[in-house]
Amino acid sequence: MKLLPISIALFFSTILLSGCTNAPQKHNDVMITIPAANTEIATMGRTHINSDKSLLLGFPGVSVKTDVVGKSLTADLQSSTGSSWVDVIVDNGSPTTIKITNQPQTVELFRFTEDAKHSVEIIHRTENWQGQVELKQFTLTGEKFLSAPLLPKRKMLVLGDSVTCGEAIDRVTGEEKNSRWWNARESYGMLTGKTLNAQVNLVCWGGRGLVRSWNGKTDDANLTDFYEFAVGDNDPIMKWDHTQYQPDLIVSAIGTNDFSQGIPEREAYVTAYVKLINKLLANHPQAHVALTEGAILNGDKKAALIDYIREAISRVNDSRVHQVTSNHYPGDTQDAHPTKEQHAAMAKDLVPQLKALMDW
Repeated sequence: MKLLPISIALFFSTILLSGCTNAPQKHNDVMITIPAANTEIATMGRTHINSDKSLLLGFPGVSVKTDVVGKSLTADLQSSTGSSWVDVIVDNGSPTTIKITNQPQTVELFRFTEDAKHSVEIIHRTENWQGQVELKQFTLTGEKFLSAPLLPKRKMLVLGDSVTCGEAIDRVTGEEKNSRWWNARESYGMLTGKTLNAQVNLVCWGGRGLVRSWNGKTDDANLTDFYEFAVGDNDPIMKWDHTQYQPDLIVSAIGTNDFSQGIPEREAYVTAYVKLINKLLANHPQAHVALTEGAILNGDKKAALIDYIREAISRVNDSRVHQVTSNHYPGDTQDAHPTKEQHAAMAKDLVPQLKALMDW
């Protein structure tokens, strides 16, 4: 019998072996790390980008989204105080609420057994004064980060105080008030934007007003001050560039804290509001501005603020400035801030007014 050359014999044996096996080839897991300010990450809301391309989150409601193909994803975060909270939403599911510590912290966003496409959103729940959150980087075990998710084309900017920030929405009966109760995601502004299919930037600060804080102080950073910053801090490094976000619609719900110590003097208040409106019109030349008295004031104080707003609009005399009304929502016996159900009602009140105003 004639023997085959060794090289040919090896060739045929390789074919036979490969033809006999159907076992999948196992690939080693790949870990990919990118900074939070990378192009694959979509951000809604004001942030400050640090030199290492990490993101600093101050205002509530700031959200960061990414789409990936992989089996697990983590994020590195740190709070300046340890009192900050975020919501994590995976594949449009129910949110998981996570406290961010004042030490570097790696948060597992999801883990599955096989590579697949997943979407992740991180939403800042709490306020500037409760702590600023540094979102440093994402680490994926799997195939790749996809292009940044598309955000709605419509854009809203909502200005206000603790109500706009979502204070005490997640109150717990019998529990001492803490930062876990804040929930910007369920605030009337965010709910309104979701219904109108619009991006929302919340620029708000609990206890502050247009000209004075809840306790009557006039030397705190009030709306006209913190409106100018990326994270509500007066650090010049954090100065906000208004060209980065040009809203179609601005909603201003400021005034509750101005009136907490009594009705402020008319001329000074109207003059201050006129100045704010003119600044908004100049910074956002395409935007309509809707002013409202908010949900907490009632009686004489509510009537006075409505009248002050009407007078300010009359003095500005611009077709882009409008007045919208708010019903009174008094919270409950546990807290004077509107409840979760009341925030939903507030959004329901606002949506038809804003739809008609914007023809959305």
